[in-house]
Amino acid sequence: MRSGRAQDLSRNLYSPAMRYFLAVAEAGSIRAASRELNVASSAINRQVLWLEEALGLQLFDRVGRRLRLSQAGELLLAHIRRTYSDFEGTVAELDALKGLRRGTVSIASVESVAEKLLPAVISTFRKSYPGIHVNVSISSSREAARKVEAAEADVGFTFDPPETSALTTAFHHDLVIGALMRPDHPLAGAKTLGLQDCLKYPVALPAEGLSLRTRLDIVRSRIPGASRTYVEANSLRLMRALAREEQVIGFQTMIGCEDDLANGFLIFKPLSDTPLQADRLCVVTSSLRALALAPGMFFDHAVFALRDQLSALDAK
Repeated sequence: MRSGRAQDLSRNLYSPAMRYFLAVAEAGSIRAASRELNVASSAINRQVLWLEEALGLQLFDRVGRRLRLSQAGELLLAHIRRTYSDFEGTVAELDALKGLRRGTVSIASVESVAEKLLPAVISTFRKSYPGIHVNVSISSSREAARKVEAAEADVGFTFDPPETSALTTAFHHDLVIGALMRPDHPLAGAKTLGLQDCLKYPVALPAEGLSLRTRLDIVRSRIPGASRTYVEANSLRLMRALAREEQVIGFQTMIGCEDDLANGFLIFKPLSDTPLQADRLCVVTSSLRALALAPGMFFDHAVFALRDQLSALDAK
C-alpha cells in the first residue's frame, strides 16, 4: 500500500487520468473508485475514456457492472504500480534530505587538520546544508580517537589511531614528517636531512601524547645524546611561530603549515629516517553504532573533499 504522503503528492504530480485508472483497476468498478477517491463517477469515467482514446486501446472489458482489465490495461497497471513504487522511494529519500535542514555533527580533530583542511571541508559542507549545527573539538590524536570511541564525537580526524574493534578507519592518507625552518636556516640548503642533523640545532618537539612525538621518539632513541631540546609544546602552531621567529626547527607534516610555506615564511624538508615517512592521517567513526543522517552526510562529504585536497598536496 502506498504511504499517505506519497499518495497526497501523487495527486498533484500525476495526471488525473492515470490516478483514476489505477483506482478503477484496483476497485473493480467506477462507482467503487468514486467512493474511495471522493470524486464524481462521471469525472472518473470521462478520464478513463480519455485515456483509452489517447492510447488508442481499450483498457477495460465491461462485464456487467464490473470492469475487467484488458491485456493493454494489465500492462498499463503494471507500469503505473512500478512508477508509484519508485515514486514512494523517491519521496522517502526527499524526506530524508529535508531532514538535513536540521541536525548536529560532532567532530573531534587534531590541531593540524583544523588549521586548513577542516575549515575548507566544513565550509563547503555548510554551503549545501546551512542548517546543520557543526560542533568541533580540538585535541590530541589519542583524545580525538577516544572521543569517537566514547560516542562524544561522530567523526574523528586523527593521526595513527589505536587499533581497536570499536573504531572504523574509513579513510587514511600517509604523510611524511619533515623539519620546518626558516629559509635562512643553516640546514635549509641540505639535499637530504635526517633527525640527527636537526638535533645539532635548537629544536621544538611536539609534546608526549602527540602522534608526531611517538614517531620522532623512535628515531631519537637510536641517536646518542639526543635528549637535548630547545622547547617542548603540545601546540604545533606555537612551534611554527618559534620556527618563524628564531633559528628553531619544528617537526610536523605539511598539514597545517600550508600558509607559512606558501608565503615563504618557512620551508619544509622531509626527514629521511624510518618511520617518519608514513604518519597516517585517518578519518574514524565508531564501529559500534551507525552514523545518523547528518553526520553520515558530513562523513561522505569529508572523505570526498579530503581526497581532492590531499591529492593536490601530494602533487606539490
